Amino acid sequence: MSVAHTSRPAEGRRFSLLSLFEAMATPHQLDRYLELVTPMVTVRDLRAEVALVRRSTADTVTLTLRPTRQWRGFRAGQFVQVGVVIDGVRHTRCYSPANAQSSTDGHVELTIKAHPDGLVSQYLHAQARPGLVLDLTQAAGEFTLPSPRPRRLLLVSGGSGITPVLSMLRTLVDEEHVGSITFLHYAYTENDVAYLDELRALADANANVSLVLAYTDQEAGGHLHGFFGQEHLDAVAPWYADAETFLCGPPGLMRGVREVYRELGIEDRLHTEEFAPAATPAEGEAGGAVSFTASGVTADNSGATLLEQAEAAGLHPEYGCRMGICFSCTTVKTSGCTRNVRTGDTDTDPDKAIQLCVSVPVGDVALDI
Repeated sequence: MSVAHTSRPAEGRRFSLLSLFEAMATPHQLDRYLELVTPMVTVRDLRAEVALVRRSTADTVTLTLRPTRQWRGFRAGQFVQVGVVIDGVRHTRCYSPANAQSSTDGHVELTIKAHPDGLVSQYLHAQARPGLVLDLTQAAGEFTLPSPRPRRLLLVSGGSGITPVLSMLRTLVDEEHVGSITFLHYAYTENDVAYLDELRALADANANVSLVLAYTDQEAGGHLHGFFGQEHLDAVAPWYADAETFLCGPPGLMRGVREVYRELGIEDRLHTEEFAPAATPAEGEAGGAVSFTASGVTADNSGATLLEQAEAAGLHPEYGCRMGICFSCTTVKTSGCTRNVRTGDTDTDPDKAIQLCVSVPVGDVALDI
């Protein structure tokens, strides 16, 4: 009892001192001053230092991050937002940790593919070095393993979509899960498979883990060739109807798997995460105008997403993933109709919060930007 009574006043004094220092730092946050001394000393901001850099394929870079004390960990399959300053402008993108959620060192492992038009991914692939400090958010997302763990699991990935499902595999192995696990990964060629040596080692060391490599541009080697279809599903997981499937990959793979599962009537057993923006309607099909009322700007509706149209109009709304998973770009639509490009759903309600990166206007739309 005495310990509890003495700790509360001490904690209260710490918060009082923190509030006092932050008041003295006005108009800037205290962390803005601390980062001038060392970016990794923060009061409230979550940051991470690059501890290790590894480039295992020609277009990917794997970063091991050491977060500051505010880090609360993650669940396998979740994502984080990473912020980096490029030419004086701060940009954020979403990436999924690849390490097991049960990792005890507190580090975060991210594998990032350098996309041709990816400003942040290209920068990190070329410039990331140990000691680089990045902004970081707490983990988020619902693409996670259920508890208790399913008796049978099919993990399907393609390209850089391997990271969240690899985190699931590593977590299951760490937990000594005894159920059947099939890991099906699609890549152009064997040289494009990140973590290839580790995947093989995990399969060799665990009798319940089956690794299946599918190559779309390589006819020799691997286990399967070409694109996903029911014949692939029948070959690697004939028990699919009695399993839970977790899928992350490029749009073509996502679409192919969804269509097969829909035709089989087992969509409820498919769990997905996107890592590429959904396709938008071709320009020319649109009509009306988009009004950014807080900025006094109006532009003809081009048919692109509202995020892209806002940027084309010279505005700079906040965003993170550009894929509809992080909700950073949520903005109030004051009037008009929008369509979600991921789901196809339309929304006509006024004063409704929408996500700019996955919403296209249908006719006239007004936004509080």
